[in-house]
Amino acid sequence: MSDTAVPDADEPTDADVSPLRVGVVGGGFIGRTVGTEFVEHEDADVVALADIDPDVLDETGAKLGVDADARYDDYETMLDAEPLDAVLIGTPHTLHYDQILAAFERDLHVLCDKPLTTDLDDARDLVDRDADRDEVLMVGYQRHLYPAFVEARELWAEEDREPRWITAEVCQDWVDRFEDAWRQDADLSGGGYLYDTGSHLLDCVLWSTGLTPEAVSATMQFVDDAERIDGRANVTVRFTNGATASFSLSGETPCMREHVRMWDEEGAVTLDSKDWEPSEYAEIDEDSGEHRPRLSRGDQPTKAEAFVEAVRTGEDPVATALDGLRVTAVTEAAYESARSDGSFVAIDPEDVALD
Repeated sequence: MSDTAVPDADEPTDADVSPLRVGVVGGGFIGRTVGTEFVEHEDADVVALADIDPDVLDETGAKLGVDADARYDDYETMLDAEPLDAVLIGTPHTLHYDQILAAFERDLHVLCDKPLTTDLDDARDLVDRDADRDEVLMVGYQRHLYPAFVEARELWAEEDREPRWITAEVCQDWVDRFEDAWRQDADLSGGGYLYDTGSHLLDCVLWSTGLTPEAVSATMQFVDDAERIDGRANVTVRFTNGATASFSLSGETPCMREHVRMWDEEGAVTLDSKDWEPSEYAEIDEDSGEHRPRLSRGDQPTKAEAFVEAVRTGEDPVATALDGLRVTAVTEAAYESARSDGSFVAIDPEDVALD
């Protein structure tokens, strides 16, 4: 008998699996960068693009190799006209909910950039709908793919270990850089720096620790008279286990840095990043010694690779709708607190519990 394995007749082989047909909604930064990841993936094809700006439509369409007759100025027209399996949504934040719903109605897999939504009820609705679907909904929180945050998540998943005191900060030249961009138009962004880069900072702490937030307090410095766009924010989160996390965010620094510290009685994990590079990881022991385990960076998947893997295997994506809901719940509570007197705003445990 031959030692060569013969696939079961009912199991698909590589030759039987057709490339995932992806339509890109939004030809800006996410559409170009993550769209290119799909172009480079052997099991995916970018076959259509939608954007309201004709120049962006032409430029990104050319970059992604989308035929001229498969470029649309209306995303629902694209969804109806093209035989798609999945969509990549890389549009302004407040548009995500309606665009995800449109994809749901057509039974498409969805990779949506963060945040999931800027409205708590909308986020709840998507989690409920997603639970009844077979297709994948993944949120674009890339720190779930960084070896440093995966390592931290595995450490805190160990029995009898959970962080008690957390500090996290991120900064960049956000206010000046995006002064005339949609990111500082609250009708499109849903808020300011906290809803943009800050969304990643909240997510990486919530995801890697697995803690359940119960209340949020915040102060913000707004760059607009309507107090909708924050340039700086300080956010305190209380968790059900008695832990606290302090988040400090500034969009008014000349360059980007990110620092996260998570402490328990045995020591801490530290995660540091500069200029958008994947974070460096270290562990501090109770005697103040530092250990930097060797992390494999070669195995870090792209967002497109992680998404296609979830579609092919039927397993949960690395960043789920529930992850998105947890971040939206904390973010909305922070804005509510900052626009009042800074007192703590309670979070509904049903929105954020992982069990």
